[in-house]
Amino acid sequence: MLKGSMPALVTPFKDGAVDFDTLKRLVEWHVAEGSHGIVPVGTTGESPTLTHKEHEAVIACVVEAVAGRIPVIAGAGSNNTDEAMRFVQFAKTVGADAALVVTPYYNKPTQAGLYAHFKALHDCAEIPIVIYNIPGRSAVDMLPVTMGELAKLPRIIGVKDATGDLARVCAQRITCGPDFIQLSGEDATAHGFNAQGGIGCISVTANVAPKLCSELQEATLAGDYGKALTIQDRLMPLHQAIFAEPGLCGAKYAMARLGLCEEEMRLPLLPVTEPVRARLDDALRHAGLLN
Repeated sequence: MLKGSMPALVTPFKDGAVDFDTLKRLVEWHVAEGSHGIVPVGTTGESPTLTHKEHEAVIACVVEAVAGRIPVIAGAGSNNTDEAMRFVQFAKTVGADAALVVTPYYNKPTQAGLYAHFKALHDCAEIPIVIYNIPGRSAVDMLPVTMGELAKLPRIIGVKDATGDLARVCAQRITCGPDFIQLSGEDATAHGFNAQGGIGCISVTANVAPKLCSELQEATLAGDYGKALTIQDRLMPLHQAIFAEPGLCGAKYAMARLGLCEEEMRLPLLPVTEPVRARLDDALRHAGLLN
């Protein structure tokens, strides 16, 4: 089962190219730090600016480096259904455990269009699919009733919910059933998300603080919300600072400060500004990650 803390893995670059050596080191670090799964080439992995060849190479590299130790949920989303089918089929071919598919962005399909899109992806390959619902970026919101219809398909197994609406978890338990996997896609509310019925988080902050994010998730899954809240108190300034500007930019700056990777990202994204750098440094110290 997919559960716990799963970093939405950044894609490290060096001199404009994907840095595969650093990518492999990051995988080893996440396994050692206790991450319960890993998600390459989501939005945090800069999927919009990777070529198709790079996208597939990153997923293949991560699957090989993980070597079955933790689940790999491969980013496979597109607003072009045929293109998304290609990525889903590739994820299956290289041995990913599941595919993460975002609701089609910019097109703004109807709820019937969303169903048809995900049904086509479900039918194209024998691999579990996790819906990624993030209306703030995709400009379309998959409603619980639509998700409930998709949940009837055997390989639509769960959702990464980045609505930030904790009531959604309860609504989706009704429409999708209590066994439908609900994963938070919003770090700041992940603690409360699990209290509502979630079982994990696909996390940006876990790129920077995988051990703390893992411990928080384990505490909630054990029902120890007091311990989880203590950890969340350490993490909250980091959640806020990382997302003060685009989250992957904040994560890469913090990772660079910890010596994990270069800060480099691709246009149109830029490194975080000086005020945010100072805020991230303070947050890293608050979490006990930086002296």
